[in-house]
Amino acid sequence: MTLNQLHYAITMANSKSMNEAARTLYLSQPSLSVAIRELEEEIGVELFRRTNKGILLTPEGEEFIGYARQVVEQYALMEARYVDKKKVKKRFSVSMQHYTFAVNAFIEMVKQFGMDEYEFAVHETRTYDVIEDVKNFRSEIGILYLNDFNRKVLTKLFHEYELEFTELLKCGIYVYLWKGHPLASRESIALEELAEYPCLSFEQGTYNSFYFAEEVLSTYEYKRLIKANDRATMLNLMVGLNGFTLCSGIICEELNGSEYCAIPLQSEETMTIGYLARKGIAISPLGQKYLEEIAKYRDGQGVSLRKD
Repeated sequence: MTLNQLHYAITMANSKSMNEAARTLYLSQPSLSVAIRELEEEIGVELFRRTNKGILLTPEGEEFIGYARQVVEQYALMEARYVDKKKVKKRFSVSMQHYTFAVNAFIEMVKQFGMDEYEFAVHETRTYDVIEDVKNFRSEIGILYLNDFNRKVLTKLFHEYELEFTELLKCGIYVYLWKGHPLASRESIALEELAEYPCLSFEQGTYNSFYFAEEVLSTYEYKRLIKANDRATMLNLMVGLNGFTLCSGIICEELNGSEYCAIPLQSEETMTIGYLARKGIAISPLGQKYLEEIAKYRDGQGVSLRKD
């Protein structure tokens, strides 16, 4: 297996056809085909399926390409640093469900390290994409939650993808709504009291199983339910339609503003928020600092719950 072969495979994965990949690589189509076939024979894995509509990555191919990207990127960094003598920025990327406190922890981490020597990326995205990003090395860390309902299914998926989940904090369930909501002055809220108000849930796309829902009690039969793709839209729906969502109760007014509050839900349900990382791969100093910032919410620093 050579770096050239890895580069060829990555280019094919990014292309719609063998001919397109060959043009990008300035190779003949037969030469590229032979190189890929030799790679597949060497590793004993079919990376691509050839169809009338082009080339498709196999599931095994997707996993291989994830490793290949990391190897090629690390080699490029080493070459730039030690051969070309270039000053290369260190990189850190994190993927997360829609948690304001996780974004705020990222902001605090960036402030401390600065952006002159580092390149950062943050992906606030769907549950399955958080898992895929860590699996495929797009992100070093993924932030999501487990509870009694989704734990078995997601833990099985983590094991298949060679990922480890580490607990960061545990919390009860809160109703998140705007301060003008008719129930905003309550000390606690029963689920039945929310029946006439729209429940807001993050859209999960293709992977819309209840197990991938970002909100607990995802199997509850809500009378009114609205799906949204992003946090800003959800906040607008809270104000415009008196909508609500269920959350950890951790509020960052610095990002969301002071117009919203979190009120305890009358429920015994709990959620465990933690981070995903690749098995056997040490967390970078940037990653460690990021996790330290999130740990402050576990220890009660920088966290505010219900705001009156």
